[in-house]
Amino acid sequence: MIQEFIQKTGIKGILCNEVGSGTEILKRFGEEHIKTGKPIIYTSADSVFQIAAHEDIIPLQKLYEMCKIARKILDKPEYNVGTVIARPFVGTTSENFTRTYNRKDFESNTFGKTMLDVISKSGKDVISIGKIEDLFTMRGITKNYHTEGNEDGIEKTINEIKKDTQGLIFTNLVDFDMLYGHRNNVEGYSKALEYFDSKLPEIIENMKQTDMLIITADHGNDPTTPSTDHSREYIPMLVYGKEIKENINIGIRDTYADISATILDILEMPKLEAGKSFKQKILK
Repeated sequence: MIQEFIQKTGIKGILCNEVGSGTEILKRFGEEHIKTGKPIIYTSADSVFQIAAHEDIIPLQKLYEMCKIARKILDKPEYNVGTVIARPFVGTTSENFTRTYNRKDFESNTFGKTMLDVISKSGKDVISIGKIEDLFTMRGITKNYHTEGNEDGIEKTINEIKKDTQGLIFTNLVDFDMLYGHRNNVEGYSKALEYFDSKLPEIIENMKQTDMLIITADHGNDPTTPSTDHSREYIPMLVYGKEIKENINIGIRDTYADISATILDILEMPKLEAGKSFKQKILK
C-alpha cells in the first residue's frame, strides 16, 4: 500500500511507517523531514493513516492532495482504513515543532446512515462547528464553520445558539485533545476546562425554552496518564435544558449511539437501528 501511495503521489519516499504517538513521531522524524522533504507516515491504535508535514516543506494544498490520493487507496476492501489525517506542523527543531489548526481529516464514506442524515433530510439545520465536517465527510451538514481552537469554537457556538436554529448545533473543541491531552499538558488542560466553565453561563443564558445542551466526548485523553494516547473509551455525558429534569442519573449506557437516538427522539424524527433513547427519563 505504501508503494502504491509513493507511486501515485510522485514523491521520493516516506519517513517512519510505524505505530506511535504523533508528538513523539515529530521529535524523531521532524528534522529529517525538513532535510529530505519526505512526508512522515504513521498510524496509531485507531484505524488511521496519518501524514505529517511541515507547512514550509509541503504546502497545505499539496498535503491535502496527498491525503485524497491515500483516501482512494485506503477505500479498497482489503484496507478499509477509517481515516486519513493531514498533520501539518511548524517549527525549526525537534524541541519546538507544533501542530497547527490546519489539520484535516479525510474519512471513509462507507459508514451507514447517521442522525445528521436524518435531521438534514427532514429540512432541519445541522450546524457543524470545528472538525465535525471532516468526521462526517460533510454528509448531512447544512452549514459548517472551521475553527481556530476552543475559544473560537465556543464563540461560534454561542453565535449559532442566539440564532433561530431549528435542528442541531454540533461542536468539537479540539484543543482538549490536540494541544493538551496528547501532549500531557496538565496546566493547559486545566486552564482550557476553566475557560469552558467560565463560558457555560453565557451558553445557558442564550438557550431557548426547548433547547437542550449535551456535553460529551468521543474518548478520554487524560493529560496525567504516562501515555500520550487516548486514555479511556467511556465518556462523560451531561445534559441540561429548561425542560430537562434535575439530578437524573441516566446510568452507564450500552452505546454512544444512545445520544443520537435521544436527539432524534426529542426532534420527533425517525430513529436509527443503533441506540436507545433516554428521552422519557430526562424530560420533565
